[in-house]
Amino acid sequence: MSENLAPSAPPADPRRWLTLGVVGLAQLMVVLDATVVNIALPSAQSELGFSDADRQWIITAYSLAFGSLLLLGGRLSDLLGRKTMFVIGVIGFAAASALGGAAGSFGLLVTARALQGAFGALLAPTALAVLTTTFTNPKEKAQAFGVFGAIAGAGGAIGLLLGGVLTQTLDWRWNLYINDVIAVFALLGAFVFVRRAPRSADRARLDLVGTALVTGALFGLVFGITHIESDGWGAAITWIPLTAFVVLAVAFVLWQRRTTDPILPLSILLDRNRGAAYLSILIAGIGMFGVFLFVTYYMQSTLGYTPIQTGLGFLPMIGMLVIAAQLGTTRLVPRFGPKVLVPIGMVLGAVGMVYLTHLDVHSGYAADVMPPLMVLGAGMGTIIPASMQNATARVDAQFAGVASALVNTSQQVGGSIGTALLNTVAAGAVTAYLEDHTPLTKATAADATLAGYDAAYWWGAGVFLLGAVVAALLFRRRERTGSIAGSTAEQGSVTPSVA
Repeated sequence: MSENLAPSAPPADPRRWLTLGVVGLAQLMVVLDATVVNIALPSAQSELGFSDADRQWIITAYSLAFGSLLLLGGRLSDLLGRKTMFVIGVIGFAAASALGGAAGSFGLLVTARALQGAFGALLAPTALAVLTTTFTNPKEKAQAFGVFGAIAGAGGAIGLLLGGVLTQTLDWRWNLYINDVIAVFALLGAFVFVRRAPRSADRARLDLVGTALVTGALFGLVFGITHIESDGWGAAITWIPLTAFVVLAVAFVLWQRRTTDPILPLSILLDRNRGAAYLSILIAGIGMFGVFLFVTYYMQSTLGYTPIQTGLGFLPMIGMLVIAAQLGTTRLVPRFGPKVLVPIGMVLGAVGMVYLTHLDVHSGYAADVMPPLMVLGAGMGTIIPASMQNATARVDAQFAGVASALVNTSQQVGGSIGTALLNTVAAGAVTAYLEDHTPLTKATAADATLAGYDAAYWWGAGVFLLGAVVAALLFRRRERTGSIAGSTAEQGSVTPSVA
């Protein structure tokens, strides 16, 4: 019989669905903080008295620490144990959130945000790695990734809603304290339900040189991208970090080819399906942040919605994302594969973006705003879970953490690029409109703002269409069996997905 020829799969963990709930809570904490604090910024600025120029550091401190330390966090979870690193990540993230909530000065708040980013960089890839190695049945793994991907995709919109509710009904500090409430349940669940994986007999060492190179490269990338909007491409504060990123990235690749204990085996990146998945997540991140950023501005500034109304306005998008994520990963991806489904999701994203260009100062929510958001939700729910599943498929358990870290890195870098690129495009469009329409009146200013949004939406649509082409060309029709960076027969914890 054929089943006698393959290594027997490890028995299913009876606590696997409860484990999914625990790692889902951890993922929710991390993705919430990408947007939940944004709503609180005006109130925090008023109370702590920092300037408009300093305000960006509340966001930048988190993104710099998170983006630059993700690969280190993923590798530490591989080397030191996922349950241990998960618990440390939850405790550290909760402590940093409590520090930020109690902050009495701008400096302390920025420090707390940087610490949140650092522990988030440990927690996010560890949570995904726990999920990857806990589920061994292909059908159940697809369902689990559908849930996890929905959280990853919808977390930003949930953050906008939660941030509005907390800021209006309680206090801006609760946008940070809320993480401690979630952390209590995540921590209790981790102790009870997350299984401690057996240690590998091959005790690899941490690649200190590779860690320094990749951390410096990612820091330069995120820092440089962050300054594109405010300072422009020609400013030294932009091009020097981006140049450093290129140099350090090349040095990192060369070092990974020669070291015996790489932090990131290049075979993980060079796998065709995995590379396509990482690129798809990055491109989706660019478009997704454009939606949250400009539709939020539009609903609050143009339509006059409150923060709570704005957050509620994203609920249909979240609903469509969750439905598409479950339907896609459990039924459509196993049947058609990512080569078909991910490009379809990208096209839906492009359609939703183009749809948004028809919004004006007189648009209504039900007829004009909600439909494109639902189309975008369906697109994101089709792209993200399917890409996540393929990004971590067939990787040995000893490298599941670093492969998972690359998923988060792709999404973080995509979000940073999207924010910088689309903000720059929108600002340029506003300037051009005002130059062509004089004199400046209130109506002209409103129309100029809409022209900026429209330019960003058109560029976002172009990014999604590029993603459709990339996904269609790179994803394989069917995946080969076997594993990357080792043997599945030895690990017994990786299940190949059908593409």
